[in-house]
Amino acid sequence: MRTTHIAAGIVLAAALAGVFVLAGGDPRSGAPEKAAVALHKSAACGCCGVYGSYLRREGYGVEVHNTNDLAAKKRELGVPRELESCHTSEVGGYVVEGHVPEEAIAKLLQEKPDIVGIGMGGMPSGSPGMPGPKQGPFVIYEIGRGSLGGVFMTL
Repeated sequence: MRTTHIAAGIVLAAALAGVFVLAGGDPRSGAPEKAAVALHKSAACGCCGVYGSYLRREGYGVEVHNTNDLAAKKRELGVPRELESCHTSEVGGYVVEGHVPEEAIAKLLQEKPDIVGIGMGGMPSGSPGMPGPKQGPFVIYEIGRGSLGGVFMTL
């Protein structure tokens, strides 16, 4: 009888461990990354590298592209001037401008709205990749086709 209980306990523990790994998406387990991110930035910008590291920790595959003409890349991707930040990313067929928190990217990729992308202009204190305390809510805007759209999300 004791052997049966021990065996049942081992099976249960193994099953729970398997559920934990599948639910957690632990990168060490070989689970796939969330999405590939192409991060376009100036070679001299340090906070952009920190933002890339943040996305990697959140499970995204990040490939950094240093460019000497970031403004041209922003124009090519349709980033409105009022949303410009220090870097521009491409993820899942969308543009993500600036230090946008991962929660907004996840929502974008899950909902798949008919927009060019999302962005948070400037370099807000306390946002992913930026030092300092958060000064207020992060307002993430939609990037429409050739224009700034409405509010996508506030965090």
